[in-house]
Amino acid sequence: MKVLSIKEPFATLIKEKTKQIETRSWKTSYRGELYIHASSAKVSKAFYKERPEVIKLIKNHDYSYGNIICKCKLVDCIKMTSPWIERLKKENPKEYLCGYYEVNRYAWILEEIEILDCPIPVKGRLGIWNFSEQDEKKDKL
Repeated sequence: MKVLSIKEPFATLIKEKTKQIETRSWKTSYRGELYIHASSAKVSKAFYKERPEVIKLIKNHDYSYGNIICKCKLVDCIKMTSPWIERLKKENPKEYLCGYYEVNRYAWILEEIEILDCPIPVKGRLGIWNFSEQDEKKDKL
C-alpha cells in the first residue's frame, strides 16, 4: 500500500475530512489508494502563531505522531494557477487555510477518506512510499 507522511496538524485535518487537498511542491502521476501517515516531525512553533485559525478547525487535538491514521484515494494532481487558487479561496476558504497555495505548486485531490480502526505505528519516509506488514514488524524492533 502506498503511504504519504504528513506533518501534524495537517494529517489530522485530513483524517477529520476538513482537508481534502494536500499541497506539495512536486507532482505525482500516482492515483489510487493511499495511507496518510502522521509524521513524527512537527510544524514550527511559528506556524501556530502565523496561522491560529487552522488550529481552530481541528476537532481532536490528540495527534497520532508516527502512525498511519487514515486511508484515502488520491484522484488527481493539479498544477496550481492564479485563477485556480482564487476560485478555491472563494469557494472553500477552510480548505484554503489548510494548505500552502502558490502558483506552480501542486494540489493533490483526496477522496473517500476513512479513519483506521487502529493507528499503525511505523516510521515515515519522504515522498510516496510503500508499506507492508513486514515494515510494521521491523519498525517495532
